[in-house]
Amino acid sequence: MMNAQVLFPVNVPGAFDYRVPAEMSVQRGDFVFAPIGKQMKLGVVWDIVEDDGTRTLKDIAGIKAAQPLSVDMLKFAAWTSAYNCVSLGLVLRMIIRSYKALDPSPVVTQFSPSGILPAKMSPARNAILELGGPFPARASEIAQRAGVSAGVVRSFEKAGGMTAQSLAVDRPFDLPVSDYGGMDLTPAQKNASDDLIYQVAQRDFNVSLLDGVTGSGKTEVYFEAIAEALKDGGQALVLVPEIALTQASMSRFKSRFGVEPAPWHSQLPDAQRRRVWREAAQGRAKLVVGARSALYLPFPKLRLIVVDEEHDTSYKQEEGVIYNARDMAVVRAKIAKHSVILASATPSLESLVNARTGRYAHVILPERPGAVTLPDINLVDLKDHAPEKGDYISMPLIEAMNTVLTRGEQAMLYLNRRGYAPLIICRNCGEKLKSPDTDSWLVEHRTTGRAMCHQTGFSMRMPKACPECKAEETLVPVGPGVERVAEEAARHFPEAKIEIFSSDTSGNPADIAARMARMEQGEIDILVGTQMVVKGHNFPHLTFVGVVDGDLSLAGGDPRAGERTYQTLVQVAGRAGRADKPGHALIQTHQPEHEALAALEAGDRERFISAELALREALLLPPYGKLAAIIISGPDKAKAEAFAKKTVSLAPRAEGVEILGPSEPPIGRLRGMYRRRILVQSEDSVNLSKYMRTWRGRIKVPNKYKLHIDIDPQSFM
Repeated sequence: MMNAQVLFPVNVPGAFDYRVPAEMSVQRGDFVFAPIGKQMKLGVVWDIVEDDGTRTLKDIAGIKAAQPLSVDMLKFAAWTSAYNCVSLGLVLRMIIRSYKALDPSPVVTQFSPSGILPAKMSPARNAILELGGPFPARASEIAQRAGVSAGVVRSFEKAGGMTAQSLAVDRPFDLPVSDYGGMDLTPAQKNASDDLIYQVAQRDFNVSLLDGVTGSGKTEVYFEAIAEALKDGGQALVLVPEIALTQASMSRFKSRFGVEPAPWHSQLPDAQRRRVWREAAQGRAKLVVGARSALYLPFPKLRLIVVDEEHDTSYKQEEGVIYNARDMAVVRAKIAKHSVILASATPSLESLVNARTGRYAHVILPERPGAVTLPDINLVDLKDHAPEKGDYISMPLIEAMNTVLTRGEQAMLYLNRRGYAPLIICRNCGEKLKSPDTDSWLVEHRTTGRAMCHQTGFSMRMPKACPECKAEETLVPVGPGVERVAEEAARHFPEAKIEIFSSDTSGNPADIAARMARMEQGEIDILVGTQMVVKGHNFPHLTFVGVVDGDLSLAGGDPRAGERTYQTLVQVAGRAGRADKPGHALIQTHQPEHEALAALEAGDRERFISAELALREALLLPPYGKLAAIIISGPDKAKAEAFAKKTVSLAPRAEGVEILGPSEPPIGRLRGMYRRRILVQSEDSVNLSKYMRTWRGRIKVPNKYKLHIDIDPQSFM
């Protein structure tokens, strides 16, 4: 007799043992039904072991007729759980994104024109043929497009004008064609693509850092590597940091491979989610483009993962299962023995050091193709060029914008602050409006007339009176957001067509695509945006970028602040001058002497990298050391503090490990929970994940309190 260890997609640390009935045959990765408590639950066979006869076990009740998870996928789930110190069941839940995807596609009756016209053709029937497509489609879909009733469609079929078929609702994705739209590459691009093609063709684990300046053609280069991966039925996954990029990049993939890839992101409707999951699991979705969670789709024939904009912090999942998709992509490739390409104009220092020490292949694109040059970047010292009182755009930016608009070109203003103003204060009593139960200021959003918390999503109508002193007309906005910058730009350029691009205004993926199309076609004169404008967009008429606050990301205690500032400003400046006209960028700052900003103006990346790496090495920060964090939260401030101190007292003793804290983070209370943060720093030789797991095993978390472990934290809020 054999026993099966069954893992359920719930918050449990491991699998439960069940007896396998004699008449049943199961294997690792099978989806099975098994009783747990008084319920019947769906789980996954984690392992098969011999029955030693010492225990009475419940039987597995049945096997789900679905594609099993591969052994490599089980290993990847186990590695994710162990490294990130999260329960194995939660990782499984992250993998099984759609239970309906485990079933075959629903089948419905769909209609198509038969090619035969009945003797009696009414205007409604003509409308079906002219407007009801694309076919085949359900009667309700045809009727809606044609402006008729579903009954008219069915009667038309009975009369012979339509044919009815029982077809699957979830159709297979069209297959990409490797040699459909090969592009003419420059010699530098061809050399880079040959390097990447060679790596993919090895059909073994390898990592390449594609390090190319903005506008150098990194996408076109890694397309050739994707084409190699798709040969003989292989699958490829492209990770992008934002949903907006998932939508915006579809047309480029279609031009190269003849079809749009399968998309995967959090805004997909359930029906599309089950379709993509099922087709990926069956090996039929050959090319998937998605946000970080796409990494946990169960591809059986994956040969390449591309992590585009690999430096981007959006790849870090901050809630639930806390993980970094860039790092986990490398792990998945190592387990399944395939290739990874990390692509960026501003690689993370961790990836750059790995490439320079030989752990990764280093593929470099040092220039833009043809006569296209990188934009000139200059700093505007706000101590010398202060904007007018109450304004935030300095005269050098105004003059530069006037120049490009006069030439019929486009300008962009960048500020990574949503809304109208980041702070609302009462000038009568000094009260600052905060979110209920959260130490976060409310942000004024003038376009919607609301005050919002960007931490919790809390929103209320903008009050007319101060909630504290009740004085009316005393609440004033402090500081700029993109709405306020756009308002100021409209005063200076009243004839210009100005639009705002941020997560508040982006809408659904179709809205994002429409706005980006207007920008690409020159229908927008000035685009005012947050970090959403930085990533991967190509605007051929954009020749000037103005950064309203170049110091914004330098604030706070983030050890990567300098690196992130440099990366962001290089990326945003790189939007300018990507076609045949030269670009120019101006960055407003109060700290022109800062190493990141000075290196940016000098165009000397190596100067910044050398200085930053020397500092990291001296302080034992990544990539020369390791970091982890413990975040404790609970409803009582004093008890949360006491629990945090007790947690520190339970820490294992180990050489090369230093514990800092507990301390109150910048947001000390969130959603009514008081928070404390413990930072753990170790030498690079320490297995910090194992250390944190050992520490976690000593801690009993009180009721109503939470403890989260964050390996290699990216946020310190």
